Amino acid sequence: MTRRLLALPLLALVLLPACQPVDAGDGDEFTVAVARFQHETCTFCPGGDTDIEAWTRHRPPIEGQEVLEAGSYIEGFVDRSREYGDVQLVGLRSPYEVFGGSSRSWNTEKAFDHFADMIVEDLESEMPVDGVYLALHGAMAVRDVPRPEAELARRVREAVGPDVPIVGTFDLHGNEDGEFLRWADGAFTTKRYPHYDSYLQGERAARFLRLVMSGEYEPTTATRKPPVATATVLQWTGQSPAMDIMERARRWEAREDDAFVSVFFGYPWSDVPDVGTTVHVMTDGDRALADTIAADMEEYIWRVREDFAHGDYPMPEEAVSMARDSIEAGATPVVLGDYSDRPGDATWILRELQEQGVGSVLYGALRDENALQALAEAGAEPGDDFSREVGGFTGESAGEPVRIDGTIRYFGPAFGYDTVAAVDYGDGNVLFITPAYEQVTHPGELAVGGVDPDQYDVFVLKSRVHFRRGFDETGYARAMIVTDAPGPFVGTTRLEALDYRYLPLDRMYPFGDPGDWRGRSMNPGVSAMEAAAQQ
Repeated sequence: MTRRLLALPLLALVLLPACQPVDAGDGDEFTVAVARFQHETCTFCPGGDTDIEAWTRHRPPIEGQEVLEAGSYIEGFVDRSREYGDVQLVGLRSPYEVFGGSSRSWNTEKAFDHFADMIVEDLESEMPVDGVYLALHGAMAVRDVPRPEAELARRVREAVGPDVPIVGTFDLHGNEDGEFLRWADGAFTTKRYPHYDSYLQGERAARFLRLVMSGEYEPTTATRKPPVATATVLQWTGQSPAMDIMERARRWEAREDDAFVSVFFGYPWSDVPDVGTTVHVMTDGDRALADTIAADMEEYIWRVREDFAHGDYPMPEEAVSMARDSIEAGATPVVLGDYSDRPGDATWILRELQEQGVGSVLYGALRDENALQALAEAGAEPGDDFSREVGGFTGESAGEPVRIDGTIRYFGPAFGYDTVAAVDYGDGNVLFITPAYEQVTHPGELAVGGVDPDQYDVFVLKSRVHFRRGFDETGYARAMIVTDAPGPFVGTTRLEALDYRYLPLDRMYPFGDPGDWRGRSMNPGVSAMEAAAQQ
């Protein structure tokens, strides 16, 4: 079976007798275990390590059917698997959501072991299985575990033996090298940022896994890792060359029936040894083709590295001035994308909006758990006066606290948190305060406490690219101003200012001299983290 068959329209698949959807357990031929363990870890963010409590604060681990409904990657995998009619899916207990999301710092080794052991324990209880699907992120960082996703795959491989295929799905911000594919058979990564295609990658993983389980595909892999490190704001696939890199991968897949090409752009806020760009290629038993594709993708990424690794954005004063010009020209609403604020409490834009007297601002959102706790202790209710300094408490990068005088519009649950506040202040402005970093992607998310997003001229969003999903690429906003912040710190494009211990940034473009890296980009060797762990 070639991959062209896999591209048959859904109607054709439904008409094939072998692909009639059936409920799991009705005499299925293949049993596939499904688990999820996803975290995008900002090791430079304050707030302390991410422990078991942080992983269970929102809810306990999910299991069974809950796992099979846990996010778009898994939904794509499950839908496609069930269309074949001969796949039984088993959900393994999995951690679902960490409090604070990607603004949380290092995962503890204890937490990683706890959840990895839980997944493997469930897997062993379901044995024998014919395949395993791992819904991962790729940028998890764990103290003393250099490559956690690969380590999870290793433990799964140890449990199922050498002949059971393992496949994973990833976010393109993953930090990976060849280690994951040492233990697994396939990796499928989103090719769009924002990640419109996560469901699709789940589907592709399901097709791939079923082919391997049925003996119709012999997974043969190749990995390359050109030494290019980029800040995530530069990785928007709506612009070149990020767009062109992903298009090149798609063209290889279109030309070669049985080739799958994944590209990781990397997540530089994790101080781990495999940050940076990575290419994974899978072919059906064709080693030469896998190496050819991987080498071509590596060469192309290196060729466009200058445009890929550089970008200039206005500082807050200029950005707010640009927003005022857009308002005067009637080009509203305007989005100010506060791309550099990882912790979520930076006040640079908030202060500048006040100083330049901009009104009709919907600010979504500023992190300040201290303010929320004080409001809760005071028994705050809508209509109460609000007068206090907010934000600017995690360090120099956050700026200074800003005083807000206004009225509480809303105080209660929103954005998945038990308590947030919405404060009316100034000239028709609303400020949302959340207990952790919040990345708003759609205007409708801000329709809380009677707020009508359509009535505001300016949105301030703590986001690099994801806000484009609902504000830009839908045509909602008429002006998009990605805004920088003063000073080199976590979140900006100025990665050389970060105190990396494990990433050799001095050997990564554009921050150092990679030297003669070709030929060794497949095998990273022993990292500083691994060496420290062995001592």
